[in-house]
Amino acid sequence: MGFSLGFLVGIFGILILSHAAYSTVQYRGLLKIMEEEFSGPPFTVVAELLVGLVLSLWAGLTVPGTFLSIHPHSEENRIVALPANLDFMVFNHRGKVFPLEMDLKLKH
Repeated sequence: MGFSLGFLVGIFGILILSHAAYSTVQYRGLLKIMEEEFSGPPFTVVAELLVGLVLSLWAGLTVPGTFLSIHPHSEENRIVALPANLDFMVFNHRGKVFPLEMDLKLKH
């Protein structure tokens, strides 16, 4: 059961974010006891939030895998095989009313 480094960093980032939330709740409780007004979280909590955010974002971008091309004419986007169930492929739809090529240009 080997976890990748990115996955472990993501778990660590979520734990840091959870600790920052818990620390903020504790700080607000302490302020209520001391009858002071909440003006914002302490610097340590903000630093924890930033570190947790960066670690979680990094893990979220690296764990799923490589990004695939979204260009419509890319070789990676070619259909290799049709799905086994062709019953749901409909070619007679409202799109036939529109012309095949639309030469619309954006006006600035």
